[in-house]
Amino acid sequence: MSETRKTALVVGANGVIGGNLIDHLLTLDDWDIVGLSRRGGVSRERVRYIAVDLLDREATRQALAELSEVTHIFYAAYQDRPSWAALVPPNLAMLVNVVDAIEPVAQRLQHISLMQGYKVYGAHLGPFKTPARESDANHMPPEFNIDQQAFLERRQIGQSWTWSALRPSVVIGFGLGNPMNLAMVIAIYASMSRELGLPLRFPGKPGAYDSLLEMTDAGLLARATIWAATTPACANQALNITNGDLFRWSEMWPRIAAYFEMDVAPPLPMQLSAIMADKEPLWAQMVDRHNLADISYSQVSSWPFGDAVFSWNYDFFADGSKARRLGFHEHIDTAAMFFSVFDDLRARKIIS
Repeated sequence: MSETRKTALVVGANGVIGGNLIDHLLTLDDWDIVGLSRRGGVSRERVRYIAVDLLDREATRQALAELSEVTHIFYAAYQDRPSWAALVPPNLAMLVNVVDAIEPVAQRLQHISLMQGYKVYGAHLGPFKTPARESDANHMPPEFNIDQQAFLERRQIGQSWTWSALRPSVVIGFGLGNPMNLAMVIAIYASMSRELGLPLRFPGKPGAYDSLLEMTDAGLLARATIWAATTPACANQALNITNGDLFRWSEMWPRIAAYFEMDVAPPLPMQLSAIMADKEPLWAQMVDRHNLADISYSQVSSWPFGDAVFSWNYDFFADGSKARRLGFHEHIDTAAMFFSVFDDLRARKIIS
């Protein structure tokens, strides 16, 4: 193998983040890719998929034992659990199992990239300091993002490889069957509202309509991830990665309604995971009536995540200037990002 050629191990290859990262890597001629997930995938030129349960330590070691060519680990796997404390053991174990399996066999390992989020700042717990900065103090545990970074910091001592921790806001991009997919939440909720002849109502908590937010485009995040993993100045650093603009739902919601050619009605607090639970027959009707792709309702349902995001009745943003100071200057208009993802969903015949 050429000393300049790199091999990416993308852990969590079927998620919004991992899938878009693989798409970006395929545009770069000097990368080969191994995608890791429980479901596996269809291998093609330059991309090989491996299906493995990362919670099974021995199975992980066996599945990765021959991956001596890996130069970069891009870790974006996640398993959901019903409480903050319950999230820690599985999500830490998966990362540890991957590193324990790869480090002894991949002699050219250069970098481990860890995908985090604003949970590091306590954003999921309630109003937090904004803008959040990478230098902010950690909050009271439990928090698996913090434990994962601490593991990499300890493990890196004395090693030739480095790490980086990417901290996006809500990541927007295409991905089916993903529990954290806000674009899908909005697109399916709007499509069903339109099918029923209803206006588009913001379903979040009082106050959330006027809070200040930001998002992170999955494609921009992919480019930032590769940049951080290959830029020496980013070694052993955490980096907030954002689109670069701020918005309020009170401004964005009417624009989304206009995209779907719908009227807007005043916000009405609704728990989407409850009111959308009986909509599978409606979805089947829509698939048949509009000749949509034959995709199950469960694959397009991310209602609990929508409930979480639309409950943020406090400002939710971070300072992205550290990445700019180190050399990453891309930015994306958030409204244009939403419309691009909706266009993509229409092109894939997931919505009409």
